[in-house]
Amino acid sequence: MTPLTWEELNAKLAEHRSKGEKIVTTNGVFDVLHVGHVRYLEQARVLGDVLVVGINTDACTRRLKGATRPFVPEAERAEMLSALRCVDYVTLFDDPTPIHFLEAIRPDIHTKGGDYQAETLPETAVVCQNGGMVVILPFVPGHSTTDLTERILNSRERTPSE
Repeated sequence: MTPLTWEELNAKLAEHRSKGEKIVTTNGVFDVLHVGHVRYLEQARVLGDVLVVGINTDACTRRLKGATRPFVPEAERAEMLSALRCVDYVTLFDDPTPIHFLEAIRPDIHTKGGDYQAETLPETAVVCQNGGMVVILPFVPGHSTTDLTERILNSRERTPSE
């Protein structure tokens, strides 16, 4: 599935808002999808009626994470996230923070993982100014992209005798 533009997304969200439905957002690179992501997204979805995931573009990911990232192109990351039952819509953003994305979408709730603190997030102010709130969800220990990447890179091929 192709990620929606912000204009397309806002048209769909207007329908949900007209029914009084609560819009939840989250954002991230979601480069190597793992169980920590899935659990986090499921928790975010429970907080409202619609879950929108903002994904960093490939160019933004390279600026944030380095020249070797992303491992998975943005279109494929969007397709994988869109396939999850808990995710209603996926869009892309190209900024180092999700501030412009959140200004455009105006969620009722914006979520981040437990490795963040609402007070230090640059997006907290814009979410609150638009009448929303930021919710920090529990971190799933041992399930991060960094942990998974390190395990893959440090693994050795086993011989049949091992």
